[in-house]
Amino acid sequence: MTTVTSPLAGRAIALAAVPDPVFSGAMVGPGTAIDPVREPSEAVAPVDGVIVSLHPHAFVVVDEAGHGVLTHLGIDTVQLNGQGFELLVSKGDTVTRGQSVVRWNPADVEAAGKSPVCPVVALEATAEALSELREDGDVKSGDALFLWK
Repeated sequence: MTTVTSPLAGRAIALAAVPDPVFSGAMVGPGTAIDPVREPSEAVAPVDGVIVSLHPHAFVVVDEAGHGVLTHLGIDTVQLNGQGFELLVSKGDTVTRGQSVVRWNPADVEAAGKSPVCPVVALEATAEALSELREDGDVKSGDALFLWK
């Protein structure tokens, strides 16, 4: 059982409410999303594991059970070409839950015309594999978002 924690402070929202059909339709996997506080912050690793994919706007951490957790910082933020994002780790690095991965400012993303909402997705999972899914209420960085069996 893997506990996936919030990479950011903000408000939990259902994945279905994310303004992107790929995420809202759970095409990449089930999970939840965070509407982040609008201040400079650091997105942190939601699980202990290895960074297997790393972009300014998104990263994937795979835990020792082989579970890949995607954190996507905002919607359509790939179009910002990394502007406003600072990578704090490298692909292949081993990280611990709560370790800073990317520094960014959700307010800047919003000012650029993009949604700062951050999907946190269990890659290649089924909805049945997740439990205790958090889809509302305020969350702090490190609060539990869901359990992955």
